[in-house]
Amino acid sequence: MGDDGYREWSSRYGGATVWTKTVAPGAIGSPVLPDGCIDLIWADGTLLVAGPDTKAHHPSASGRDYVGFRFFPGTAPTLLGVPAHELRDRRVDLADLWDTATTRRLTARVDDALDRAGALEAVVLERASGVGPVDPLVRGVVGALDSGRSVTEVAEMLSVDARTLHRKSLAAFGYGPKTLARILRVRRAIAAARGGLSFADTAATTGFADQAHLARDVREFAGTTLRQLLSRP
Repeated sequence: MGDDGYREWSSRYGGATVWTKTVAPGAIGSPVLPDGCIDLIWADGTLLVAGPDTKAHHPSASGRDYVGFRFFPGTAPTLLGVPAHELRDRRVDLADLWDTATTRRLTARVDDALDRAGALEAVVLERASGVGPVDPLVRGVVGALDSGRSVTEVAEMLSVDARTLHRKSLAAFGYGPKTLARILRVRRAIAAARGGLSFADTAATTGFADQAHLARDVREFAGTTLRQLLSRP
């Protein structure tokens, strides 16, 4: 058995996604693949932050309800007040990042809401109104890398040197631009294969040297094969 009733929709906060999920008792939650994102998650009375992953995350709890807010890559650190690399491959209680009183108040607010997804989104929107703007370079990096540009091309396009690009990427995404580019490329490949392309054509159209290269990167970041991923609902 897997996840039951997963839903997601666009948030009012630039490029973000709100989602809900129920993992039935005895079920095994579907693995969460790296995507360059950070999530704020309500799970049965707790608010936690899921940092940017470099490998598939396998949820261990079943019989739980989840409500999540998935930030557009690179936009969460400004709101959370912590650089993304400190959250890499971690799940952290929000109380470890924000003061206890604030966390308790916000958790109770989501707990008591009839629309918990709406309440969680409101928490983010209110917090965002009180912090500084996200570095405009962030969206440029994501867009350029996701279009298949090389790291060198991205640095030149954004008029920054390689060291500055790497430093800003660590703080925004949790890893350097090369790793982010590979993660985004794997996600493009999975989407292309789900759309019906052969594995060879998927590799060719999404920037891999060949099908073997595609297979290695999928295995590294997803922990399984592309064929097994496509067999999942």
